[in-house]
Amino acid sequence: IRESATLTRDVLEQHFNDLKGTLKKLLDERLMSLLQEVDAIEQDSIKPLDECQKLIEHGVSTADDLLREGESAVHGDVGQQNEKLCSFTKKALHIQLDSLPEVPSLVDVPCLSAQLDDCLLTILKNQIFRHGTVASRPPVQLEEFVEKPGGILVRWCKVDDDFVPQDYRLQYRKSSASHFEDVYVGSETEFIVLHIDPNVDYQFRVCARGDGRQEWSPWSVPQTGRTTLVPHEWTAGLEGYSLSSRRNIALRNDSESCGVLYSKAPTYFCGQTLTFRQVLSGIETVGQPDRRDSLGVCVEQQNGYDSLQRDKAVCISTNGAVFVNGKEMTNQLPAVTSGSTVTFDMEVVHLGPSSNEGGNFKLRVTISSNNREVVFDWVLDQCCVSLYFGCSFSYPGWKVLVF
Repeated sequence: IRESATLTRDVLEQHFNDLKGTLKKLLDERLMSLLQEVDAIEQDSIKPLDECQKLIEHGVSTADDLLREGESAVHGDVGQQNEKLCSFTKKALHIQLDSLPEVPSLVDVPCLSAQLDDCLLTILKNQIFRHGTVASRPPVQLEEFVEKPGGILVRWCKVDDDFVPQDYRLQYRKSSASHFEDVYVGSETEFIVLHIDPNVDYQFRVCARGDGRQEWSPWSVPQTGRTTLVPHEWTAGLEGYSLSSRRNIALRNDSESCGVLYSKAPTYFCGQTLTFRQVLSGIETVGQPDRRDSLGVCVEQQNGYDSLQRDKAVCISTNGAVFVNGKEMTNQLPAVTSGSTVTFDMEVVHLGPSSNEGGNFKLRVTISSNNREVVFDWVLDQCCVSLYFGCSFSYPGWKVLVF
């Protein structure tokens, strides 16, 4: 509590100090803009009046000079009087003493003033008093971590009944890292974080954005999760397929060579969920389908086959047909297309005390695709709780992510 309270104080003080600095900067910029506007109006308005004043002063000065010259001619010597009067008369004829520039009326002369709306302070006051909240706990919290091969399924939940979430934001980091990074933003309340190193601690945190709001809620308390399960990997080296750097994505290339691409090891265990996701391979559509195409699991790797539609294997074809030990079932799932997700879930079903001693061994299999599923029992002649997975495609363009 003390640690979070101290951190909250620091965040509040830093935020409001930043606001003060920003508000002062904005007010200074606005003041400078208004002062420049006053200067511009003053210069534009005063210029014609100054010119008018100069013309008037020049005319008055000329009239004064002419008046003094006339007085001098009248009161001067008789000999020079006629000559001065003649000069005065010529100047008087050329100077228009009754002509003055037009002076604007007083109502037409600009009179500057500042209009300052006092309601700004009221608006700011109301906004400031509503700005920021202090919560005793975040509105969403992490709820559960589920180990996945090379990943962790993270679930979270809303703990504030009055909070209406619009989006969630999940972040994670290695415990040795200093910064969190976004891994999911959306409306779901769970997400599988992939590319997780096994037996390494990761920290997770989640927040939410309220309905109609832009800001995110406070972060949940960071929690640590890890997986002990090694990631699923395809076997490298098969000519017809290209693999990603982590070997969890297989792309059927344009090689004419065909065959089944298996997992590197039997890393799928009963009780887990195995997921295949069809992703785009740089083109707008997936490859052309073929009845031999298959996605599924098997007891062992068997080379020489071009499909998983064989004994000791269960699979789904790209047209949605389900095969068990090479036989097609009557139930059918939707066709596999771009973005499709196919999942396999298996659990052990015991047939009796001798089921694990050479007798029949039964697995209950659930295959789901596009919100539909089929459930059946897969009978084997040996105990098997870890399985290989595989895929086979006849035409290029298919790209499958496994996790």
